[in-house]
Amino acid sequence: MSVDTAEDVPVTGLEIEPAEVAEKSGAGEVELIDVRLNYEHEAGHIAGSRHIEMNDLTQAADSIGKDKPIVFYCRGGSRSAMAAEAFSQAGFDARNMTGGMTAWVEQGLPLEPADGEVAGPRPV
Repeated sequence: MSVDTAEDVPVTGLEIEPAEVAEKSGAGEVELIDVRLNYEHEAGHIAGSRHIEMNDLTQAADSIGKDKPIVFYCRGGSRSAMAAEAFSQAGFDARNMTGGMTAWVEQGLPLEPADGEVAGPRPV
């Protein structure tokens, strides 16, 4: 499994900055999907986001609407970049949050719960 470092994140042209994600999600203009593992999501996530683990995305695709853009996010952006690319190719207006949750927190944007954190990788 990837550690989600900046060097691992492919540039796809589907990137959206965390500040823009915060603005658009606050206005209800995008659907946020957290593709991280359960323990990562529980440690801290973006309020209002939907949690669908990366490995479950294909099965959940029919439950994801096409009525507004989707923004995928993970810890550092590599897993969500793959999700955004795949969903974009499937006809969705899909984006990847640049830098993932690490960038979100570095920019001082809020987590849920308020005392949440960005969980690091666990040994396999």
